[in-house]
Amino acid sequence: MPPALLALAISAFAIGTTEFVIVGLLNTIANDLGVSVPSAGLLVSGYALGVALGAPILTALTGRLPRRHLLLGLMALFTAANVVAALSGTYALLMTARILSALAHGVFFSVGSTIAAGLVAPEKRASAIATMFAGLTLATAIGVPAGTWVGQELGWRATFWIITALGVVSLIATAALLPRTLPRGEVTTLTQQARVLVHPRLLLVFAMTALGYGGTFVTFTYLGSVLETITGFSAGMVSVLLLVYGVAIAAGNVIGGKMADRDPVRALTTLFLAQALVLLAFTFTAPHPVLAVITLFLMGALAFANVPGLQVYVVQLAQRCTPGGVDVASALNIAAFNLGIAAGAFIGGLVVSSALGLAATPWIGALFVAGGLLLTLLSARLDRHAPAPAPQAAD
Repeated sequence: MPPALLALAISAFAIGTTEFVIVGLLNTIANDLGVSVPSAGLLVSGYALGVALGAPILTALTGRLPRRHLLLGLMALFTAANVVAALSGTYALLMTARILSALAHGVFFSVGSTIAAGLVAPEKRASAIATMFAGLTLATAIGVPAGTWVGQELGWRATFWIITALGVVSLIATAALLPRTLPRGEVTTLTQQARVLVHPRLLLVFAMTALGYGGTFVTFTYLGSVLETITGFSAGMVSVLLLVYGVAIAAGNVIGGKMADRDPVRALTTLFLAQALVLLAFTFTAPHPVLAVITLFLMGALAFANVPGLQVYVVQLAQRCTPGGVDVASALNIAAFNLGIAAGAFIGGLVVSSALGLAATPWIGALFVAGGLLLTLLSARLDRHAPAPAPQAAD
């Protein structure tokens, strides 16, 4: 794998840490800022919506910029936003900082995915994207539990100062390792962007992404609260269990990438089915510590394993259905990931606040993923019946 993928993975690690560390700090932030836990959970939804809105719009607007300069600018914005988060004294200012970070996040992953895919041979694209997203999965394995521990011991603002330092490291890595000869991004017209937005096959994949990926976040957003309240673990033990969860995510991401290299749709079908079953099982295992930990590991292994397949599949379809709009399609799929996160976190908050309570979040999440599975089966059927590409006319 090219060294440039390391720079992308380091940046993904920093971004992933700031996105998901909130999960382990919801109770701490809620108590410090005087808001409810479901309101603190909106810091997850707000971030995700910032990514969803920012990714397609800003990716299209920045298409003319050299990609190396674009990524450096994005990581500078990310770093500055985390300084604001660390200095936040109010819920509103912290939410503003989260949204600024999210704008950088959205463009980074949409452009970074196409850069990663372009650095390797076609048959290795899913693995290359998985390598970049390995930074995101390592963030859940190392960054989130470490950030949670720091936040619990030194205050949540200390966590954001550490993430700021990670942003500086990512800037240095990007400047040192990313090639200066990267091609400029696609410059898309409004007509091309609209074609991506309304193409039924691409809309189907975006829905697969939102449901299949987002279902996990109905539970994951409140996972710390579930483990403390229902399973009975201490706050310190929750940090350790988030480490277990993150290690499982890292392993699952690699496996998912290799599965998607062979056949992304078949990989997604298998992964979504397994993910729905494991989330359903967590409904019954959560009150039992040993069974809960086993199920937690399986949940982690499946949580991000579908990411390489979803991202490669949407690029493949965009190349076939909307040539010239591949970057925008990639950005819209990043938006779909985060719409799924936002919807999952929001619905999780509604469930927690309702009579159903925390214990219902796993099976509600399983319903989301089951919806993604049904859409994947439909997309596979449409692929089988798609007409063959027309032959090119001779020059």
